[in-house]
Amino acid sequence: MKKVAVIQDLSSFGKCSLTAAIPVLSVMGVQACPLPTAILSAQTGYPSFFYEDFTSKMPYFEEEWSKLNVSFDGIYTGFVTGKEQIDHIFLFLDRFNNDHTLVLVDPVMGDEGEAYKLFEDELLVRMRELVQCADVITPNVTESCLLTGVSYKKLHNYANELDFLKALEEIGNTLNQETKAKVIITGVNPPSNESQFVGNLYLDGSKTFFSKTPFNGKSYSGTGDLFASVIMGSMVKGIELQKSVQLAEKFLQAAINDTYAEGTPEVEGVNFEKYLGMLIK
Repeated sequence: MKKVAVIQDLSSFGKCSLTAAIPVLSVMGVQACPLPTAILSAQTGYPSFFYEDFTSKMPYFEEEWSKLNVSFDGIYTGFVTGKEQIDHIFLFLDRFNNDHTLVLVDPVMGDEGEAYKLFEDELLVRMRELVQCADVITPNVTESCLLTGVSYKKLHNYANELDFLKALEEIGNTLNQETKAKVIITGVNPPSNESQFVGNLYLDGSKTFFSKTPFNGKSYSGTGDLFASVIMGSMVKGIELQKSVQLAEKFLQAAINDTYAEGTPEVEGVNFEKYLGMLIK
């Protein structure tokens, strides 16, 4: 069975990070091997939460896994708490990133033009270095702007949808050139979005495609993690990336529609569990 090391936090509520990655990878026939970066009672979008940093524990996982002589088909990084954790990830990559290993970096730093509560400037510096180790990166629009130094506000000044997408494509091409990774910019919602859609922009240096699905105006916790998890599972199974994006979109659209109909608060995440069967191939 294919194995993926999943380096991100465990949040009890919010249906994100490890609680999203583990079931998605598992149902796709891939073993998820979690390395927690932090333990939270609820994801940081909640008004109050308990938080335990696992930075000091990360080397123990590397040491113990080394004793087992394990290897990984994929390494998937998500939410990290700061620069020191990325330093540990570099050490992890030095030991476990072999010729056959596929690396996906989801540079979790912010959304909707705002950085997350635990964000620090040093994290951005190291994240810009980490994405250069990836085969695929999955930033949202905010994170794409942070990584390239482009103003999120200036980007959203484009009144015309096509102009906005063209400017975002330039950001994606910059990321591709700087990292040599395939880039999927997620959660694309143009400011003058009269057609009410949300999309994903894929760029690999030789081709670009933009796909979109209906948008209900809600921003649910964990959708980016679910999306990236489907992409990671598809990568190690050898599924073509464009098909992987489309599969992730169909899966998420079903879960979002169900969640919207139920009236679930956005902070609680989406009802993805009943749709995991869509990922079985």
